[in-house]
Amino acid sequence: MVLALGILLTAAGIVLLLDIGGAADTVIRRVTSQPLGQLAPGFASTKRGFNAYAALVLAIGLVALGLAVASWYVPMGTSLIVLGGITFAGASVIAIAGEVSTFRSLKR
Repeated sequence: MVLALGILLTAAGIVLLLDIGGAADTVIRRVTSQPLGQLAPGFASTKRGFNAYAALVLAIGLVALGLAVASWYVPMGTSLIVLGGITFAGASVIAIAGEVSTFRSLKR
């Protein structure tokens, strides 16, 4: 189950990051650029912001893959977990900084 989840999230992250078939543009246009009630669209409605969130999805997928792979090949599983953790940390910093700057630039 963890392996299937890891494969699914990793594939989704790669598809969104590489904009395969226009997937990223479609999600930006139909989902992330829409206002949420009184909240204006945020950092995820920009290409840079969307890529940061897609990298977060990819990172979670890598960690899940690492957990599944570690049961039969520990070095590769550990490497995937560490790579996913580092990617998650870096993308989180970018996403938080982008959301803060986007919020501060809103006219109130």
